[in-house]
Amino acid sequence: MLGEGEFLSSPPRKTVRFGGTVTETLKKFKQGDTVDYDLLMTQLVDPEIKDAQIINWLQEFRASVAQLTKDFEYLVSKILKLPWLSRSLMVVEEYLAFLSNLVSAQTVFLRSCLNMVVSNFVPGRIVIQENGVDISDSEDEDENLPRNFDICHRALQMIAKYVPSTPQFLMPILVEKFPFVNKSARTLECYVHNLLRITVYFPVLRLEILELVVEKFLKLDVSAPRNDIEDAEETAEANNGLPTCAEEGLFDMDEDEGKQNVHLELPNDDVMAHPVAERLDILMSVLLAYIKDVCYVNGELELTRTKDLYRDLIVAFDKLVLRTHASCHVQYFMFYICSFKLGLAEAFLEHLWKMMQNPNNPVVIRQAAAGYIGSFLARATYIPVVTVKACLDLLVPWLHHYIDSQDAGSKAYCDVALHGSFYSACQAVFYIFIFRYKQLLDGNLRKGLTYLQSLNFERMVMCQLNPLKVCLPSVINLFASITRSKKMFDGIYRVWEDLSLQDVQAPQKVMKQDTAEDEEDDFLKGETLQNETGITPSSFESHMQSPSSVGSPPITFPLRHF
Repeated sequence: MLGEGEFLSSPPRKTVRFGGTVTETLKKFKQGDTVDYDLLMTQLVDPEIKDAQIINWLQEFRASVAQLTKDFEYLVSKILKLPWLSRSLMVVEEYLAFLSNLVSAQTVFLRSCLNMVVSNFVPGRIVIQENGVDISDSEDEDENLPRNFDICHRALQMIAKYVPSTPQFLMPILVEKFPFVNKSARTLECYVHNLLRITVYFPVLRLEILELVVEKFLKLDVSAPRNDIEDAEETAEANNGLPTCAEEGLFDMDEDEGKQNVHLELPNDDVMAHPVAERLDILMSVLLAYIKDVCYVNGELELTRTKDLYRDLIVAFDKLVLRTHASCHVQYFMFYICSFKLGLAEAFLEHLWKMMQNPNNPVVIRQAAAGYIGSFLARATYIPVVTVKACLDLLVPWLHHYIDSQDAGSKAYCDVALHGSFYSACQAVFYIFIFRYKQLLDGNLRKGLTYLQSLNFERMVMCQLNPLKVCLPSVINLFASITRSKKMFDGIYRVWEDLSLQDVQAPQKVMKQDTAEDEEDDFLKGETLQNETGITPSSFESHMQSPSSVGSPPITFPLRHF
């Protein structure tokens, strides 16, 4: 590519022009003579303008950049609308040089320049008219889209070279320009891809960009309930894998809603039947691929980079995910990065543990943290049993201490509002036990049984707070079983294993003792119990359903669980 300095001495190309030079035109305009100015404006908006003419204009504008004060804001706006990205390399280079001169001489136009660049982070629109009526409106299928993105990122870096404060002016624009979540998956994917790419050369913006991305993902997540997604998949399967007309009509805001050929590689070719789920799945794939690209260099985990990214992701998790009701998918970015190294997983568990036991945290945050501890330990195949036991050795004594503090008090009765954190922690322990008890017993059965007896489940379930009436373990289908993102989690996500009667006999003996036989069976089979106020195990999570039996997990995905 040609350097910026080469254009300063390059001779003007021979073109047909009308009116005087840009310098003369601007001078006349200030004196009240607008003839040449109007002619210049007409030529700039001419759709048939040639590359040579654009280059000549740009060279003259660069020479006159000191005169392009705010008085000429309208003129500058027209220059910024020139179709420079689709032009020859000579036009692109000259335009980049013009942008550099403009922002360094007239910082008043910095925001306008940044707006223009960011606007090109998504495919353009093509409108086809017939007799003055729009008959088609679709995204540009330009094969040069990746090249255009490269140029835009180069433009941002070039602007920042002359205006070091560029990042702080850029972030509000990135927020403002984020496409509506009902835009096509292709538009959203391109924009998110470009946002994450900015974090590479403007690392100061990484946390803010990650928070923006996660926030937008969550809006999609909560707008696509798990049951709706599963119903759409079942309907599509019944219709030979094709979405129903009703589904297409409801969400096809753009003509090319179903087209996903974005020149950005995705890990799977499957397309989900639910349009919102399809958008979210594609976007999650982009985020997960970004996480891996940051953490791995030439196939090797780069620990310093990984730790730095983990710290930013945990901030986004605490600020947004942990506080969001009915998030089912977005939280998996933490599940994914923690799979890279056990130390990250242990740090995440320690973080959740501190959140859960801190009485200064709101109850809903403590409940959410407990739920994530339980599901993370239950589901993550990369968590060894020794870590599971270490966490149980924290959770269970905390529960017994809570029982001790309440048994003699006036509030020692079943009440979700009073003891929400306790019930969430109980549910976490039960959930871990359901998924991990085989490993806890593996190797040395007698030693394993002794350990399970030491947890003293009987005291938990028989205490006056009566957790069985509120928080029975909820066994659920895995999150990624029907997504495009599924391959990213193969090998690191523990699926539900059907249990036979023989499988559960040993734990029954451990738990029975003084526990009433009917209650013990209810706990193991997961049958729903209710208290006087009608509170069920789904009290904390309105869309959860208790399984009818251990061997038949529910279809729904529980809130704040992996």
